[in-house]
Amino acid sequence: MSSIYLARTNQKLNFARIHLDALREACDSTGWSKHALMESYNESVLFHLASGYAAFLREIAERYGFATDHISGYRALEADVEASGQECPELRELRVLEENQASWLHLMLQAYEACWRASDRAVSAEPAATSASEIHVVQVNPSYNDEQAIVQEYQSWLNELRELVDRLRAGMQEW
Repeated sequence: MSSIYLARTNQKLNFARIHLDALREACDSTGWSKHALMESYNESVLFHLASGYAAFLREIAERYGFATDHISGYRALEADVEASGQECPELRELRVLEENQASWLHLMLQAYEACWRASDRAVSAEPAATSASEIHVVQVNPSYNDEQAIVQEYQSWLNELRELVDRLRAGMQEW
């Protein structure tokens, strides 16, 4: 059996670490592009964390012999598991983490989704002063006051995701 998604999960976790290190450097920077770099790395860390989680879901699907091309969240994996009649203890933990609004995984996925909703924010009521073709972007961290807290939170999410992947992989190896 191929293990393409095992490698992809590892790759994404490594990319998240690399971009988190770059975010730390950007936070410590005094250059004129500090805030642009911080925003860029904020979003790239979230992208790689979310992509790592998505790759891990496909890794689980691959391990259980399911098609991976349609796995976009735990619900798609859950549907495959139910249809096959197999047991997937990994899925129970993922469901709890995703559905618990206070869990690190839910918060991480919510932060990633916020990157995509940035252009959905209502524009100010000055239609004459702005162009209809102007792109309005909402920053992930517009105040820059809590940059170290965000770095710590991202590091925590990366650590949690790594621990989750390692723990669930160990459980899958026993089968």
